[in-house]
Amino acid sequence: MNNEEFKNEFVEALKENLSERGNDVDVKVSTVEKMNQSYEAITITPEGSNIGMNMNLEVFAEAYESGVPFNEIVEQVTNKVEAHLADMPTFDVQSLTDYEQMKDKLAMEVVAADRNADLLAKVPHQEMEDMAVVYRFVMESDENGRASILVSNDLLDKMGVTPEQLHADALENAPELRPAVIKGMSEVMMDMMGEDAHEMFGIDEFPQDEMMYVATVPDKISGAGVIAYQEFMDQAAEKLGGDFYILPSSIHEVLLVKDDGAVNFNDLKSMVEDVNATQVAPEEKLTDSVYHYDSKEHIFELAEKFEARQQAKEADISSEKEEKGSVLGDLKAKKDEAAKQPKKDVVEKAAKSKGGEAL
Repeated sequence: MNNEEFKNEFVEALKENLSERGNDVDVKVSTVEKMNQSYEAITITPEGSNIGMNMNLEVFAEAYESGVPFNEIVEQVTNKVEAHLADMPTFDVQSLTDYEQMKDKLAMEVVAADRNADLLAKVPHQEMEDMAVVYRFVMESDENGRASILVSNDLLDKMGVTPEQLHADALENAPELRPAVIKGMSEVMMDMMGEDAHEMFGIDEFPQDEMMYVATVPDKISGAGVIAYQEFMDQAAEKLGGDFYILPSSIHEVLLVKDDGAVNFNDLKSMVEDVNATQVAPEEKLTDSVYHYDSKEHIFELAEKFEARQQAKEADISSEKEEKGSVLGDLKAKKDEAAKQPKKDVVEKAAKSKGGEAL
């Protein structure tokens, strides 16, 4: 069967399977718009509820095309749906539009502005160079995933809240709900090796002068949003000991690299582009850009803007030195010229300045 026939038959088979097992649910195909991606999904909603679950239908179609039997796919998805329905958190739907109840769940995330232009037109956001800061109510989060609601313009209207108020509350609440976690690369690598790695290698402390750090949030989901926190840049600057570059590893984390004068911006950019192209899933990609934080001027900007700013400063300093050198040179030339004049001329000038005559 072709792709369209598969989707239609799959929806009917899944609905029948769930019904036979005593699940009173509505099953339909819908388009899900998410940051960085949109896809055709199966939406399963329990009868009498306005909260359901979405499953990517395209993934199942690809599995069928790769040779997985139709009935096997239906059975596996049925089991997943039942497990999810059993664990589905219960929400008071009325509270979802009550901003006073919801604002304590407010988190901030960053996404690429160009790739999400259509969706950004429907959600409140703040520009941050070539990224956009968006807002999300995090209902639940654990090792199995996260239940959250992206704040849309429509939802904000229903709540009677302005985008400015939303942003101000997010700046206050997000760092409390999902605090920034900054770790040196040595510690991150050790954590990835497991709980026993510290004891196995006899490491109790990590170096304080690491070149690279990782910044995210405790659950490591959409943790790159920490760069939008009000105090984050200065906290990171204190930890790294000054200026630093920000590399968008993914929407889940960013890398912080000390700007000690030895780091080449073009090398960093090439590294980000290569990693994004070969190791980061499209839906998890942030941007191919490199950013910089100037800890003295307190400026976050694209690294190329920082480079241009530094070059302009150096040009100004050079120009100032040349101008100063020129003025000093003129004064010295005049002094030398005066020194070469005959003594008589000098005496005559002195006498005339006093109103007398030279003898």
